[in-house]
Amino acid sequence: MNANQIRQKFLDFQVKHGHKIVPPAPLVLENDPTTLFTGSGMQPMMPYLLGQDHPEGQRIADVQPCLRLQDIEDVGDPRHTTVFEMLGNWSLGDYFKKEQIENYFDFLTKEIGLDPEKIYVTCFIGSEKYGIPKDAAAAEIWQEVFQKAGITAKTADIGSAEAGDKRGIKPGERIFFYDDKENWWSRGGGIETTPLGDPCGPDSEVFYDFGEDKQDVEKYGKSHPASDGARFMEIGNQVFMGYRRDLDGTFSELERKNIDFGMGLERIAAAAIDSFDVFKISLLRPIVERLEEISHKNYDNNTDEMRIIADHLRGAYLLAAQGLQPSNKAQGYALRRLVRRAVLRALDLGVGQDFLAEIIPVIAENYADLSDDILPYRANVLAILTKEENAFRKTINKGMRELEKLAKEERAITGDDLFKLQDTYGFPLELSVEEAYKHNLTLSKSYQDEFQAALAAQRERSKTASKGMFKGGLSDTSEQTTKYHTACHLLLAALQEEIDPGIEQKGSNLTPERLRFDFSIDRKLTSEELKRIEDKVNAWIEADLPVVFAEYDKNYAFDTLRAHGSFRDRYPDRVTVYTVGKDGEQPVSCEICGGPHVERTGTLGKFHITKEESSSAGVRRIKAVLK
Repeated sequence: MNANQIRQKFLDFQVKHGHKIVPPAPLVLENDPTTLFTGSGMQPMMPYLLGQDHPEGQRIADVQPCLRLQDIEDVGDPRHTTVFEMLGNWSLGDYFKKEQIENYFDFLTKEIGLDPEKIYVTCFIGSEKYGIPKDAAAAEIWQEVFQKAGITAKTADIGSAEAGDKRGIKPGERIFFYDDKENWWSRGGGIETTPLGDPCGPDSEVFYDFGEDKQDVEKYGKSHPASDGARFMEIGNQVFMGYRRDLDGTFSELERKNIDFGMGLERIAAAAIDSFDVFKISLLRPIVERLEEISHKNYDNNTDEMRIIADHLRGAYLLAAQGLQPSNKAQGYALRRLVRRAVLRALDLGVGQDFLAEIIPVIAENYADLSDDILPYRANVLAILTKEENAFRKTINKGMRELEKLAKEERAITGDDLFKLQDTYGFPLELSVEEAYKHNLTLSKSYQDEFQAALAAQRERSKTASKGMFKGGLSDTSEQTTKYHTACHLLLAALQEEIDPGIEQKGSNLTPERLRFDFSIDRKLTSEELKRIEDKVNAWIEADLPVVFAEYDKNYAFDTLRAHGSFRDRYPDRVTVYTVGKDGEQPVSCEICGGPHVERTGTLGKFHITKEESSSAGVRRIKAVLK
């Protein structure tokens, strides 16, 4: 059974069990400045999981294409991909654990044909501190479904993944209890970081066993489902959303309990062919085979290069087929990065000009089953991406000429030289180093440290320039200046919602008398646009929205919460995120910020734009007052 057949099987199965199939959200969400891409199946469902009624009822299912660039550096191993399809079903206050677990097991074993002996599951061990019991109910349901399949399923209390690495599993064990780091779902991660007011709950993950010989005990410890080793692969997660974190930090049970379920199509397809390498499934293997043909090289000896190309061009195809163009901003930059990383790996394989013309038609054929509603611009993809390929190859040629000039100087090439190649000519560091080795050029022993020092110096110059532009941002921390600081968050959100979601803040200067706010755009705003922005900010002020903050891991804030922040590399590992919006609704604003802010928008007064003017090339300035 190939991936396309599994996708259709899933949809048919959900319809048979009373679910309404809804269309997937686009990879690039319109009017959502909090996220670059749709990164999970549940992301578009959050309003309904938070209590809003879904127009299609209480049983919903879909197949959601997703893109997660936080995994980009991991691509090259057998499992990680930046793009994937999430098969999801939801119960919004309808069925709960029993029906979900039974149906999922039936789908895996009867519809897909997986061997039940190779299925292992995990459950939540409970939290004594927060009074949340061990999820024995889910474990008992799992024992019943395994027993019907002729399997005696023993349970084991593991606790942490680290404890599992030391303990391993014992004969007959099939259901494993882990702590909140493994088996608790919330938008903040574990129990401690569950945001106040949010729904949350224990989850039950399902794993496929590829065999004990796949586990690298020396590297990862003894095998168990939550191990990082290759023996077990997660193929689905059922979130039993039965709790809510109250404003006092405790947890209470929800009256309306939800199911949030998702499983990656690529991983299910890999399990269906009993391969721990997802690049051998029908959505990826044809790309690899074409790469083998045009490079005259073997996949087994060039796995990193071929996996990266196959993954990145699949993501680039889906983005371009939904209308995205390569650029230097936001989502467009991500698309550019995918294409250019693929081109660099093609060079490693010795594949020359126009290799995208060989690969894109293969990817298009893989996705022929998806409708034009999902991929409305598929006919334009090849032209868009080959234009980007050709432009990047010209950049590479310029960089090569500069590298040749350095070689003639008969000295060691320094990190400063390599930084100039990247900063001035767009010639990537990794390519410079590789070409230097290919041509027996000498690199200074400390070229890496020198490169990082040059990069840090450039960042500091940029930071200093930004400070100089506005002399520190806030002139003081008075009550009125604090109000203007909060108003800046609303102004940025309004600009992104009304004008362009790619708009970035470029600086601000706040006093008790007024605000100045610089933002990225290459044109003057019209009077009608300024009126819409002003009205939007005032509507949020009149709504008297709460302004709350919480501290998060930086990567979680950016990649999961999709918090806005202009300078990711400059933030510490823990950041404060300020959110403006009603509890249970999509936030108006979600920004990484050090404060200070008001507690409710209703205290701000009337927002009035007094002037809009040019600040510098590609940057405009708004001046405004609060009356």
